[in-house]
Amino acid sequence: MFHGLLKLPQVRGGVHPHGHKDRSAALHILKTELPEKLYLPLRQHAGAEAIPIVKVGDKVLKGQLIAVAPSEVSAPVHASSSGTVIEIGEITAAHPSGLTSSAIIIQTDGEDRWIDLHKLENPYEEEPLVLANRVAEAGIVGMGGAIFPAAVKLKQGTKHEIKTVLVNGSECEPYLTCDDRLMREKAEEIIEGARLIRHILRAYRVVIAIEDNKPEAIAAMQAAAEAYGVIEVEVVPSRYPMGSAKQLIQEITGREVPAGGRSTSVGVLVHNVGTVYAIYEALVYGKPLISRVVTVAGACVARPRNVEALNGTPIEHLFEACGGLESEPAKLVLGGPMMGIPLPSVDVPTIKGATGVLALAKKEIPREESSPCIRCASCVEACPMGLLPLEMAARSRAEDLEGASEYGLSDCILCGSCSYVCPSHIPLVQYFQFAKGELDTKRVAARKMEYTVELSLAKKARIEAEKAAKAAEKAAKKAARKKTVKPTKPAAVTQVAEPESAEQQEETA
Repeated sequence: MFHGLLKLPQVRGGVHPHGHKDRSAALHILKTELPEKLYLPLRQHAGAEAIPIVKVGDKVLKGQLIAVAPSEVSAPVHASSSGTVIEIGEITAAHPSGLTSSAIIIQTDGEDRWIDLHKLENPYEEEPLVLANRVAEAGIVGMGGAIFPAAVKLKQGTKHEIKTVLVNGSECEPYLTCDDRLMREKAEEIIEGARLIRHILRAYRVVIAIEDNKPEAIAAMQAAAEAYGVIEVEVVPSRYPMGSAKQLIQEITGREVPAGGRSTSVGVLVHNVGTVYAIYEALVYGKPLISRVVTVAGACVARPRNVEALNGTPIEHLFEACGGLESEPAKLVLGGPMMGIPLPSVDVPTIKGATGVLALAKKEIPREESSPCIRCASCVEACPMGLLPLEMAARSRAEDLEGASEYGLSDCILCGSCSYVCPSHIPLVQYFQFAKGELDTKRVAARKMEYTVELSLAKKARIEAEKAAKAAEKAAKKAARKKTVKPTKPAAVTQVAEPESAEQQEETA
Protein backbone atom coordinates (compact mmCIF):
# COMPACT_ATOMS: atom_id res chain seq x y z
CA MET A 1 0.00 0.00 0.00
CA PHE A 2 1.05 3.61 -0.50
CA HIS A 3 1.93 5.63 2.57
CA GLY A 4 1.57 9.27 1.68
CA LEU A 5 2.88 10.73 4.93
CA LEU A 6 6.59 10.49 5.45
CA LYS A 7 7.93 9.34 8.78
CA LEU A 8 10.99 10.90 10.34
CA PRO A 9 14.20 9.32 9.02
CA GLN A 10 15.71 6.72 11.30
CA VAL A 11 19.16 6.61 9.71
CA ARG A 12 22.01 8.77 10.86
CA GLY A 13 24.16 11.10 8.79
CA GLY A 14 23.88 11.41 5.03
CA VAL A 15 24.00 14.38 2.66
CA HIS A 16 21.77 16.14 0.12
CA PRO A 17 23.75 16.42 -3.14
CA HIS A 18 22.12 18.11 -6.12
CA GLY A 19 20.11 15.50 -8.04
CA HIS A 20 20.73 16.40 -11.72
CA LYS A 21 18.01 13.86 -12.58
CA ASP A 22 15.35 15.83 -14.44
CA ARG A 23 16.69 15.62 -18.01
CA SER A 24 17.33 11.88 -18.19
CA ALA A 25 14.22 10.93 -16.17
CA ALA A 26 11.88 12.79 -18.54
CA LEU A 27 12.48 10.54 -21.58
CA HIS A 28 11.48 6.95 -22.25
CA ILE A 29 14.10 4.21 -22.26
CA LEU A 30 15.83 4.09 -25.65
CA LYS A 31 16.93 0.80 -27.17
CA THR A 32 20.33 1.34 -28.78
CA GLU A 33 21.39 0.08 -32.18
CA LEU A 34 23.54 -3.03 -32.37
CA PRO A 35 27.26 -2.19 -32.07
CA GLU A 36 29.77 -3.69 -34.51
CA LYS A 37 31.67 -5.41 -31.71
CA LEU A 38 30.84 -6.52 -28.20
CA TYR A 39 33.55 -6.64 -25.53
CA LEU A 40 32.41 -9.02 -22.79
CA PRO A 41 34.68 -9.04 -19.71
CA LEU A 42 34.99 -12.40 -18.00
CA ARG A 43 34.60 -10.72 -14.65
CA GLN A 44 31.39 -8.70 -14.44
CA HIS A 45 30.61 -9.88 -10.94
CA ALA A 46 32.00 -10.26 -7.46
CA GLY A 47 33.99 -13.49 -7.35
CA ALA A 48 36.31 -15.47 -9.57
CA GLU A 49 36.67 -14.77 -13.28
CA ALA A 50 34.44 -16.80 -15.59
CA ILE A 51 36.10 -19.49 -17.73
CA PRO A 52 35.60 -19.30 -21.54
CA ILE A 53 34.01 -22.32 -23.21
CA VAL A 54 34.25 -20.92 -26.75
CA LYS A 55 37.25 -20.36 -28.99
CA VAL A 56 38.19 -17.87 -31.67
CA GLY A 57 36.19 -18.50 -34.82
CA ASP A 58 33.14 -19.96 -33.08
CA LYS A 59 29.71 -18.78 -34.17
CA VAL A 60 27.48 -17.81 -31.24
CA LEU A 61 23.84 -16.89 -30.79
CA LYS A 62 22.24 -14.25 -28.60
CA GLY A 63 21.90 -15.59 -25.07
CA GLN A 64 24.37 -18.45 -25.63
CA LEU A 65 26.60 -19.41 -22.70
CA ILE A 66 30.18 -18.47 -23.56
CA ALA A 67 31.92 -18.56 -20.17
CA VAL A 68 31.08 -20.64 -17.09
CA ALA A 69 31.30 -19.73 -13.42
CA PRO A 70 34.15 -21.56 -11.63
CA SER A 71 32.39 -21.33 -8.25
CA GLU A 72 29.06 -20.46 -6.67
CA VAL A 73 30.29 -16.97 -5.81
CA SER A 74 30.75 -16.11 -9.47
CA ALA A 75 28.54 -15.74 -12.54
CA PRO A 76 28.55 -17.06 -16.10
CA VAL A 77 28.74 -14.82 -19.17
CA HIS A 78 26.40 -15.05 -22.17
CA ALA A 79 26.67 -13.63 -25.68
CA SER A 80 24.74 -10.36 -25.92
CA SER A 81 24.06 -10.86 -29.63
CA SER A 82 24.74 -13.31 -32.43
CA GLY A 83 28.04 -13.22 -34.28
CA THR A 84 31.57 -14.63 -34.35
CA VAL A 85 34.16 -14.81 -31.57
CA ILE A 86 37.11 -12.93 -33.04
CA GLU A 87 39.35 -12.68 -29.99
CA ILE A 88 39.76 -13.82 -26.40
CA GLY A 89 42.23 -11.46 -24.82
CA GLU A 90 42.82 -8.31 -22.85
CA ILE A 91 40.79 -5.09 -23.05
CA THR A 92 40.82 -1.83 -21.10
CA ALA A 93 39.18 -2.50 -17.74
CA ALA A 94 36.55 -0.36 -16.05
CA HIS A 95 39.14 0.91 -13.58
CA PRO A 96 40.86 4.28 -13.14
CA SER A 97 44.27 2.62 -13.44
CA GLY A 98 43.67 1.82 -17.11
CA LEU A 99 44.80 -1.76 -16.54
CA THR A 100 43.48 -4.56 -18.72
CA SER A 101 41.08 -7.41 -18.04
CA SER A 102 40.27 -10.64 -19.87
CA ALA A 103 37.32 -10.53 -22.28
CA ILE A 104 35.62 -12.32 -25.15
CA ILE A 105 35.22 -10.11 -28.22
CA ILE A 106 32.33 -10.84 -30.59
CA GLN A 107 31.93 -9.45 -34.11
CA THR A 108 28.15 -9.06 -34.40
CA ASP A 109 26.43 -10.31 -37.56
CA GLY A 110 23.52 -7.85 -37.45
CA GLU A 111 20.94 -10.64 -37.22
CA ASP A 112 20.60 -10.61 -33.41
CA ARG A 113 19.43 -14.25 -33.44
CA TRP A 114 18.41 -15.80 -30.11
CA ILE A 115 19.06 -19.29 -28.83
CA ASP A 116 16.00 -21.43 -28.09
CA LEU A 117 14.74 -20.16 -24.74
CA HIS A 118 13.40 -22.57 -22.16
CA LYS A 119 10.26 -20.99 -20.71
CA LEU A 120 8.49 -22.16 -17.57
CA GLU A 121 4.76 -22.71 -17.78
CA ASN A 122 4.24 -21.92 -14.11
CA PRO A 123 7.32 -20.97 -12.05
CA TYR A 124 5.29 -21.18 -8.83
CA GLU A 125 5.01 -24.94 -9.29
CA GLU A 126 8.80 -25.30 -9.21
CA GLU A 127 10.86 -25.92 -6.08
CA PRO A 128 12.66 -22.82 -4.73
CA LEU A 129 16.10 -24.35 -5.22
CA VAL A 130 15.30 -25.12 -8.86
CA LEU A 131 14.35 -21.48 -9.44
CA ALA A 132 17.44 -20.22 -7.59
CA ASN A 133 19.66 -22.42 -9.77
CA ARG A 134 17.91 -21.04 -12.85
CA VAL A 135 18.78 -17.53 -11.70
CA ALA A 136 22.40 -18.63 -11.27
CA GLU A 137 22.48 -20.10 -14.78
CA ALA A 138 21.14 -16.79 -16.16
CA GLY A 139 24.21 -14.99 -14.80
CA ILE A 140 22.18 -12.48 -12.78
CA VAL A 141 24.09 -10.27 -10.34
CA GLY A 142 23.16 -7.31 -8.16
CA MET A 143 22.45 -4.53 -10.64
CA GLY A 144 22.54 -1.67 -8.17
CA GLY A 145 26.32 -1.69 -8.44
CA ALA A 146 27.33 -4.40 -5.96
CA ILE A 147 27.38 -7.14 -8.71
CA PHE A 148 27.10 -9.93 -6.11
CA PRO A 149 25.59 -13.11 -7.64
CA ALA A 150 21.83 -12.95 -7.03
CA ALA A 151 21.36 -16.70 -6.69
CA VAL A 152 23.66 -16.83 -3.66
CA LYS A 153 21.34 -14.41 -1.87
CA LEU A 154 18.26 -16.33 -2.97
CA LYS A 155 19.65 -19.54 -1.50
CA GLN A 156 19.92 -17.82 1.88
CA GLY A 157 16.27 -18.73 2.33
CA THR A 158 17.35 -22.32 3.00
CA LYS A 159 19.68 -21.18 5.81
CA HIS A 160 17.84 -18.22 7.37
CA GLU A 161 14.27 -17.24 8.02
CA ILE A 162 13.65 -14.32 5.66
CA LYS A 163 10.64 -12.35 6.81
CA THR A 164 10.90 -9.41 4.41
CA VAL A 165 12.01 -9.06 0.80
CA LEU A 166 13.11 -5.44 0.42
CA VAL A 167 13.12 -4.18 -3.17
CA ASN A 168 15.47 -1.22 -3.41
CA GLY A 169 14.09 1.48 -5.70
CA SER A 170 15.52 4.45 -3.81
CA GLU A 171 18.25 5.29 -6.38
CA CYS A 172 19.86 8.00 -4.26
CA GLU A 173 22.94 8.70 -6.42
CA PRO A 174 22.87 12.00 -8.35
CA TYR A 175 22.30 11.81 -12.13
CA LEU A 176 21.12 8.18 -12.08
CA THR A 177 17.51 7.55 -13.15
CA CYS A 178 17.66 4.05 -14.67
CA ASP A 179 15.69 2.52 -11.77
CA ASP A 180 13.18 5.38 -11.87
CA ARG A 181 12.41 4.83 -15.56
CA LEU A 182 12.36 1.05 -15.16
CA MET A 183 9.75 1.31 -12.39
CA ARG A 184 7.63 3.66 -14.51
CA GLU A 185 7.74 1.45 -17.62
CA LYS A 186 8.01 -2.09 -16.18
CA ALA A 187 6.07 -1.85 -12.91
CA GLU A 188 3.97 -5.01 -13.41
CA GLU A 189 7.02 -7.08 -14.36
CA ILE A 190 8.93 -5.88 -11.28
CA ILE A 191 5.99 -6.76 -9.04
CA GLU A 192 5.82 -10.24 -10.56
CA GLY A 193 9.57 -10.63 -10.07
CA ALA A 194 9.19 -9.64 -6.42
CA ARG A 195 6.43 -12.24 -5.98
CA LEU A 196 8.70 -14.92 -7.45
CA ILE A 197 11.51 -13.96 -5.07
CA ARG A 198 9.05 -14.14 -2.17
CA HIS A 199 8.09 -17.64 -3.37
CA ILE A 200 11.75 -18.73 -3.48
CA LEU A 201 12.55 -17.35 -0.02
CA ARG A 202 9.15 -18.21 1.50
CA ALA A 203 9.11 -14.69 2.94
CA TYR A 204 6.12 -13.14 4.66
CA ARG A 205 5.98 -9.84 2.79
CA VAL A 206 7.56 -7.65 0.14
CA VAL A 207 8.37 -3.96 0.63
CA ILE A 208 9.30 -1.73 -2.30
CA ALA A 209 11.20 1.33 -1.05
CA ILE A 210 11.25 4.43 -3.27
CA GLU A 211 12.58 7.91 -2.50
CA ASP A 212 10.03 10.71 -2.38
CA ASN A 213 11.57 12.48 -5.41
CA LYS A 214 10.10 9.86 -7.78
CA PRO A 215 6.31 10.46 -7.70
CA GLU A 216 5.64 8.85 -11.10
CA ALA A 217 7.49 5.67 -10.13
CA ILE A 218 5.68 5.56 -6.78
CA ALA A 219 2.30 5.83 -8.51
CA ALA A 220 3.16 3.15 -11.09
CA MET A 221 4.42 0.67 -8.51
CA GLN A 222 1.49 1.34 -6.19
CA ALA A 223 -0.97 0.63 -9.00
CA ALA A 224 0.81 -2.61 -9.96
CA ALA A 225 1.02 -3.79 -6.33
CA GLU A 226 -2.55 -2.95 -5.42
CA ALA A 227 -3.86 -6.45 -6.13
CA TYR A 228 -1.37 -8.11 -3.78
CA GLY A 229 -1.81 -7.51 -0.06
CA VAL A 230 1.64 -8.82 0.84
CA ILE A 231 3.37 -6.17 -1.33
CA GLU A 232 3.76 -2.69 0.09
CA VAL A 233 5.17 0.50 -1.41
CA GLU A 234 7.05 2.57 1.16
CA VAL A 235 8.17 6.14 0.49
CA VAL A 236 11.50 7.10 2.07
CA PRO A 237 13.21 10.51 2.31
CA SER A 238 15.51 11.45 -0.56
CA ARG A 239 18.75 11.54 1.36
CA TYR A 240 22.04 10.04 0.21
CA PRO A 241 23.01 7.21 0.84
CA MET A 242 19.47 5.96 1.45
CA GLY A 243 20.03 3.37 -1.29
CA SER A 244 22.64 1.55 0.81
CA ALA A 245 21.15 -1.75 2.00
CA LYS A 246 21.93 -1.26 5.68
CA GLN A 247 20.50 2.26 5.75
CA LEU A 248 17.38 1.20 3.86
CA ILE A 249 16.77 -1.74 6.20
CA GLN A 250 17.02 0.54 9.22
CA GLU A 251 14.68 3.06 7.64
CA ILE A 252 12.03 0.49 6.71
CA THR A 253 12.22 -1.96 9.61
CA GLY A 254 13.79 0.10 12.38
CA ARG A 255 16.35 -2.67 12.85
CA GLU A 256 20.08 -2.09 12.49
CA VAL A 257 22.30 -4.69 10.86
CA PRO A 258 25.06 -5.47 13.38
CA ALA A 259 28.66 -4.55 12.59
CA GLY A 260 30.20 -7.22 10.42
CA GLY A 261 26.79 -8.85 9.94
CA ARG A 262 24.50 -9.30 6.95
CA SER A 263 20.93 -8.33 6.31
CA THR A 264 19.83 -11.94 6.76
CA SER A 265 20.71 -11.65 10.45
CA VAL A 266 17.69 -9.34 10.85
CA GLY A 267 15.46 -11.41 8.56
CA VAL A 268 15.65 -9.11 5.53
CA LEU A 269 16.96 -9.68 2.01
CA VAL A 270 17.53 -6.72 -0.33
CA HIS A 271 17.43 -6.74 -4.14
CA ASN A 272 17.65 -3.79 -6.51
CA VAL A 273 14.65 -3.22 -8.83
CA GLY A 274 16.85 -3.94 -11.86
CA THR A 275 17.86 -7.28 -10.35
CA VAL A 276 14.20 -8.11 -9.64
CA TYR A 277 13.29 -7.36 -13.26
CA ALA A 278 16.16 -9.54 -14.53
CA ILE A 279 14.99 -12.40 -12.27
CA TYR A 280 11.49 -12.05 -13.72
CA GLU A 281 12.89 -12.27 -17.28
CA ALA A 282 14.94 -15.35 -16.38
CA LEU A 283 12.21 -17.29 -14.57
CA VAL A 284 9.32 -16.45 -16.89
CA TYR A 285 11.00 -16.27 -20.32
CA GLY A 286 14.31 -18.07 -19.73
CA LYS A 287 16.38 -15.02 -20.69
CA PRO A 288 19.93 -14.70 -19.33
CA LEU A 289 21.22 -11.30 -18.23
CA ILE A 290 22.61 -9.83 -21.47
CA SER A 291 21.44 -6.21 -21.25
CA ARG A 292 20.44 -3.55 -18.77
CA VAL A 293 19.13 0.01 -18.55
CA VAL A 294 21.95 2.55 -18.24
CA THR A 295 21.68 6.28 -17.49
CA VAL A 296 23.78 8.34 -19.92
CA ALA A 297 24.12 11.83 -18.45
CA GLY A 298 26.39 14.74 -17.57
CA ALA A 299 26.74 18.29 -18.88
CA CYS A 300 28.80 17.11 -21.86
CA VAL A 301 26.06 14.78 -23.19
CA ALA A 302 23.83 16.35 -25.86
CA ARG A 303 20.60 14.53 -24.88
CA PRO A 304 20.86 12.75 -21.50
CA ARG A 305 18.52 9.79 -21.18
CA ASN A 306 18.27 6.13 -20.22
CA VAL A 307 19.18 3.49 -22.77
CA GLU A 308 18.83 -0.27 -22.84
CA ALA A 309 22.37 -1.36 -23.64
CA LEU A 310 23.69 -4.82 -24.45
CA ASN A 311 26.43 -5.95 -22.08
CA GLY A 312 29.78 -5.33 -23.70
CA THR A 313 28.70 -2.25 -25.65
CA PRO A 314 31.47 0.40 -25.74
CA ILE A 315 30.37 3.51 -23.82
CA GLU A 316 31.30 5.61 -26.85
CA HIS A 317 28.40 3.88 -28.62
CA LEU A 318 26.05 4.94 -25.82
CA PHE A 319 27.15 8.57 -26.07
CA GLU A 320 26.48 8.48 -29.81
CA ALA A 321 22.98 7.12 -29.17
CA CYS A 322 22.36 10.18 -27.00
CA GLY A 323 23.46 12.73 -29.58
CA GLY A 324 27.17 12.54 -28.87
CA LEU A 325 29.34 14.71 -26.63
CA GLU A 326 29.05 18.48 -26.98
CA SER A 327 32.41 19.10 -25.31
CA GLU A 328 35.42 17.22 -24.02
CA PRO A 329 34.58 15.67 -20.64
CA ALA A 330 36.69 16.64 -17.68
CA LYS A 331 35.86 13.28 -16.14
CA LEU A 332 34.24 10.03 -17.27
CA VAL A 333 32.49 7.94 -14.65
CA LEU A 334 30.98 4.46 -14.72
CA GLY A 335 28.15 4.54 -12.17
CA GLY A 336 27.19 7.54 -10.08
CA PRO A 337 29.40 10.50 -9.13
CA MET A 338 29.56 9.52 -5.45
CA MET A 339 30.53 5.85 -5.66
CA GLY A 340 31.24 5.37 -9.37
CA ILE A 341 34.52 4.42 -11.03
CA PRO A 342 36.53 7.03 -12.97
CA LEU A 343 37.19 5.74 -16.48
CA PRO A 344 40.40 6.16 -18.48
CA SER A 345 38.66 6.41 -21.87
CA VAL A 346 35.45 5.81 -23.85
CA ASP A 347 36.79 2.43 -25.00
CA VAL A 348 35.53 0.74 -21.84
CA PRO A 349 32.47 -1.53 -22.34
CA THR A 350 29.32 -1.56 -20.24
CA ILE A 351 28.98 -4.40 -17.74
CA LYS A 352 26.17 -5.95 -15.71
CA GLY A 353 26.63 -3.52 -12.83
CA ALA A 354 26.85 -0.34 -14.93
CA THR A 355 24.05 1.85 -13.57
CA GLY A 356 25.23 4.91 -15.46
CA VAL A 357 27.82 6.45 -17.74
CA LEU A 358 28.59 10.08 -16.96
CA ALA A 359 30.50 12.62 -19.04
CA LEU A 360 31.07 15.41 -16.52
CA ALA A 361 32.17 18.95 -17.32
CA LYS A 362 34.70 20.76 -15.16
CA LYS A 363 31.97 22.73 -13.39
CA GLU A 364 30.41 19.46 -12.20
CA ILE A 365 33.56 18.19 -10.52
CA PRO A 366 34.37 19.32 -6.97
CA ARG A 367 37.64 21.13 -6.37
CA GLU A 368 40.42 18.59 -6.01
CA GLU A 369 43.05 20.67 -4.21
CA SER A 370 42.97 19.73 -0.55
CA SER A 371 44.16 21.57 2.55
CA PRO A 372 44.94 20.33 6.08
CA CYS A 373 42.12 18.99 8.24
CA ILE A 374 40.59 21.69 10.47
CA ARG A 375 38.99 19.12 12.83
CA CYS A 376 35.50 20.46 12.17
CA ALA A 377 33.92 16.98 12.47
CA SER A 378 31.64 17.58 9.48
CA CYS A 379 32.65 14.15 8.20
CA VAL A 380 31.62 12.58 11.49
CA GLU A 381 28.16 14.13 11.28
CA ALA A 382 27.74 13.04 7.66
CA CYS A 383 28.86 9.42 8.11
CA PRO A 384 25.77 7.17 7.89
CA MET A 385 27.62 4.38 9.69
CA GLY A 386 28.49 6.49 12.75
CA LEU A 387 32.25 6.20 12.19
CA LEU A 388 35.12 8.66 12.65
CA PRO A 389 36.35 9.28 9.09
CA LEU A 390 39.06 11.76 10.15
CA GLU A 391 40.68 9.18 12.43
CA MET A 392 40.42 6.40 9.85
CA ALA A 393 41.90 8.67 7.19
CA ALA A 394 44.84 9.68 9.41
CA ARG A 395 45.72 6.04 10.04
CA SER A 396 45.11 5.00 6.43
CA ARG A 397 47.37 7.79 5.23
CA ALA A 398 50.09 6.55 7.60
CA GLU A 399 49.46 2.98 6.34
CA ASP A 400 48.45 1.96 9.85
CA LEU A 401 45.89 -0.52 8.56
CA GLU A 402 45.31 -2.17 11.92
CA GLY A 403 44.65 1.23 13.50
CA ALA A 404 42.18 2.10 10.72
CA SER A 405 40.45 -1.23 11.25
CA GLU A 406 40.05 -0.52 14.94
CA TYR A 407 38.11 2.62 14.01
CA GLY A 408 35.67 0.58 11.91
CA LEU A 409 37.18 0.53 8.42
CA SER A 410 35.40 -2.75 7.62
CA ASP A 411 32.03 -1.07 8.32
CA CYS A 412 32.71 1.84 5.93
CA ILE A 413 30.42 1.56 2.88
CA LEU A 414 32.57 3.95 0.78
CA CYS A 415 29.57 6.18 0.12
CA GLY A 416 31.70 9.34 -0.09
CA SER A 417 29.47 11.45 2.18
CA CYS A 418 32.48 12.44 4.27
CA SER A 419 34.44 13.64 1.24
CA TYR A 420 31.39 15.52 -0.04
CA VAL A 421 31.03 17.68 3.09
CA CYS A 422 34.73 18.13 3.89
CA PRO A 423 35.52 21.89 3.74
CA SER A 424 39.21 21.06 3.26
CA HIS A 425 38.38 18.90 0.21
CA ILE A 426 40.33 15.96 1.61
CA PRO A 427 39.72 12.84 -0.51
CA LEU A 428 38.77 10.79 2.53
CA VAL A 429 37.06 7.99 0.66
CA GLN A 430 40.17 7.47 -1.47
CA TYR A 431 42.18 6.75 1.67
CA PHE A 432 39.57 4.21 2.73
CA GLN A 433 39.56 2.55 -0.69
CA PHE A 434 43.34 2.29 -0.51
CA ALA A 435 43.29 0.83 3.00
CA LYS A 436 40.55 -1.68 2.16
CA GLY A 437 42.47 -2.73 -0.95
CA GLU A 438 45.67 -3.23 1.05
CA LEU A 439 43.84 -5.27 3.68
CA ASP A 440 42.27 -7.42 0.96
CA THR A 441 45.70 -7.94 -0.59
CA LYS A 442 47.11 -9.02 2.77
CA ARG A 443 44.19 -11.35 3.38
CA VAL A 444 44.65 -12.95 -0.04
CA ALA A 445 48.38 -13.33 0.61
CA ALA A 446 47.68 -14.86 4.04
CA ARG A 447 45.17 -17.31 2.54
CA LYS A 448 47.69 -18.17 -0.16
CA MET A 449 50.37 -18.79 2.47
CA GLU A 450 47.97 -20.96 4.50
CA TYR A 451 47.10 -22.91 1.37
CA THR A 452 50.81 -23.35 0.56
CA VAL A 453 51.49 -24.60 4.09
CA GLU A 454 48.54 -26.99 3.82
CA LEU A 455 49.88 -28.34 0.53
CA SER A 456 53.36 -28.72 2.04
CA LEU A 457 52.04 -30.58 5.08
CA ALA A 458 49.86 -32.76 2.86
CA LYS A 459 52.88 -33.60 0.69
CA LYS A 460 54.97 -34.44 3.76
CA ALA A 461 52.19 -36.63 5.13
CA ARG A 462 51.83 -38.35 1.76
CA ILE A 463 55.58 -39.06 1.55
CA GLU A 464 55.63 -40.42 5.10
CA ALA A 465 52.59 -42.57 4.36
CA GLU A 466 54.30 -43.92 1.24
CA LYS A 467 57.44 -44.71 3.24
CA ALA A 468 55.39 -46.44 5.92
CA ALA A 469 53.52 -48.43 3.28
CA LYS A 470 56.79 -49.51 1.62
CA ALA A 471 58.28 -50.49 4.99
CA ALA A 472 55.18 -52.49 5.87
CA GLU A 473 55.28 -54.21 2.49
CA LYS A 474 58.97 -55.06 2.95
CA ALA A 475 58.35 -56.43 6.43
CA ALA A 476 55.44 -58.50 5.17
CA LYS A 477 57.59 -60.04 2.42
CA LYS A 478 60.35 -60.86 4.92
CA ALA A 479 57.88 -62.51 7.27
CA ALA A 480 56.47 -64.50 4.39
CA ARG A 481 59.92 -65.85 3.51
CA LYS A 482 60.49 -66.99 7.10
CA LYS A 483 57.25 -68.92 7.08
CA THR A 484 58.34 -71.10 4.14
CA VAL A 485 57.76 -74.86 5.10
CA LYS A 486 61.06 -76.90 5.83
CA PRO A 487 61.46 -80.78 5.06
CA THR A 488 60.36 -82.98 8.05
CA LYS A 489 62.81 -85.79 9.34
CA PRO A 490 61.37 -89.40 9.36
CA ALA A 491 60.45 -90.74 12.79
CA ALA A 492 62.79 -93.38 14.41
CA VAL A 493 61.57 -97.03 14.08
CA THR A 494 61.09 -98.74 17.43
CA GLN A 495 61.49 -102.53 17.39
CA VAL A 496 58.86 -104.33 19.40
CA ALA A 497 60.17 -107.43 21.19
CA GLU A 498 58.42 -110.62 20.27
CA PRO A 499 56.62 -112.42 23.11
CA GLU A 500 58.69 -115.14 24.79
CA SER A 501 57.96 -118.70 24.00
CA ALA A 502 56.67 -121.15 26.66
CA GLU A 503 60.05 -122.86 26.85
CA GLN A 504 61.82 -119.49 27.32
CA GLN A 505 59.35 -118.48 29.98
CA GLU A 506 59.92 -121.77 31.82
CA GLU A 507 63.67 -121.33 31.43
CA THR A 508 63.55 -117.87 32.82
CA ALA A 509 61.49 -118.97 35.73
